[in-house]
Amino acid sequence: MRADKRKNNQIRELKIVTNYIKHAEGSCLLEMGDTRIVCTATFEDRVPLFLKGTGSGWVTAEYGMLPRATGVRNYRDELIEGGRVKEIQRLIGRSLRTITDLRAFGESTIKIDCDVIQADGGTRTASITGGFIVLVEAFKKLRNQRVIHSLPVKDYLAAVSVGIVSGEKLLDLSFSEDSKAEVDMNVCMTGSGKLVEVQGTAEKEPFSPSDLEGMLSLAKKGIEEIIEIERDIVGVIV
Repeated sequence: MRADKRKNNQIRELKIVTNYIKHAEGSCLLEMGDTRIVCTATFEDRVPLFLKGTGSGWVTAEYGMLPRATGVRNYRDELIEGGRVKEIQRLIGRSLRTITDLRAFGESTIKIDCDVIQADGGTRTASITGGFIVLVEAFKKLRNQRVIHSLPVKDYLAAVSVGIVSGEKLLDLSFSEDSKAEVDMNVCMTGSGKLVEVQGTAEKEPFSPSDLEGMLSLAKKGIEEIIEIERDIVGVIV
């Protein structure tokens, strides 16, 4: 039995409150267990220089963490400039681009901001899920304003962590589990079951192909449950 009484194949309680920030085109507060993230989407009528004249739009992301989001205070400069932050920002951005028709909204940008206000594991995967919610909400608002004519979203998207802790395969690791995991993995997947990203690392001993299959199966179960919650929130998109 896990510390929070969950079964090995059970995700933490997921709560999502939309329209959380007044001024953003899309926003939500996402709670995954004790991990809490504020996600916003901003529309900008411009694209990076490398896309000018191509007719293509862009989706990008920024990720940050409040100094007291964790058990000890972290310095803001370290939180902003660290390599981990850049890696997570790229992960969120490229994941969201895979399910977006970039040519459907012209030369404009949707910028996703994911700000962790309380961290207890799974912040990058929760940011992808929250980022998807606010991306769709922003596009729906732009469609209502007739800035765009259709919803340029090709599929649902969600992510979750899995790992091996004390020899057991676990779904949706909390920080206490992640910090002692023998294997730590993050999986991002579409609603149609296609893999977008798999980040897996052996922290102590190498893991077998059968372990990989088992963790992917766990991740698929968790992501399917998350996507069902997304469907209830954003409705039909395709």
